[in-house]
Amino acid sequence: MAHFRRERNLNPVLIIGCGDIGRRVAALCRTRGARVSALTRGAAAAELSTLGITPHAGDLDAPATLPPLPSADAAVFYFAPPPAQGEGDPRLLAFLRHIAAAPRPAKLIYISTSGVYGDHRGGWVTEDTPPNPSTDRARRRLAAETALRAWAENSGTPLVILRVGGIYGPGRLPVDRIRKATPVLRAEQCGYTNRIHADDLAAVCLAAASRGHGIYNVSDGQPSTMTDYFNGVADLYGLPRPPQISLEEAKRQLSAEMMSYLEESRRMENNKMLRELEVQLRYPSLAAGLRGCEGATI
Repeated sequence: MAHFRRERNLNPVLIIGCGDIGRRVAALCRTRGARVSALTRGAAAAELSTLGITPHAGDLDAPATLPPLPSADAAVFYFAPPPAQGEGDPRLLAFLRHIAAAPRPAKLIYISTSGVYGDHRGGWVTEDTPPNPSTDRARRRLAAETALRAWAENSGTPLVILRVGGIYGPGRLPVDRIRKATPVLRAEQCGYTNRIHADDLAAVCLAAASRGHGIYNVSDGQPSTMTDYFNGVADLYGLPRPPQISLEEAKRQLSAEMMSYLEESRRMENNKMLRELEVQLRYPSLAAGLRGCEGATI
């Protein structure tokens, strides 16, 4: 894991959206003596229990199913994504309404996306850069941020928003895509992207619960291109590098979702994260992160 200052025992922890990152965060919290609960749709309840996480069955898409949640005085990690369509995040709004009558959480930590900045043609962005999302996916995230900031101000709850670059790590690598020889954009036409290893992101979340306040860019601070990333993964597993195609060819062959990533270019500064959260990344570059994936199940 990333290195960070030894913490006192944490508040009780509630995780909303306990997938891969949620489980990594839960494991870190439990090693520091925290009681961890999570909201789950139910199918994962037994598995969460085996991990020492207390499950609470409910569905944010059906607010009437939500059970009483131990959010009072808890560090709440909200990792559930917005729906795939629409302009806002009704799941987040349902959660906030559900806990409105309870005593406030100790802090809420929300994972957002670097996509809220939009395209900067390779320029650097900081936490002071005005958001300008260019995709519906990023607009939903910005709407969620806006709703959370209003709720935090009204409720007096401390809030941390983590604007996260692309997440990679064991179990999160595009190996199947590379095996299928799906093409990538020519390196000279590919814009900058930003990444963070999943283990480092979990450590940043924990540090944010202890010391964070406001908005943080979360990345390793070493932006490169999507083509570099796919080539690095191919080399790691001894696979042929993907074929490279022009931007015009990519528009014909690649999915609209992939093109939405390729048509934006920005570089994220992570100085505020390193300074205020006092995190020393275990994987401060893509090369280091991929070496850390060697031998992992794919």
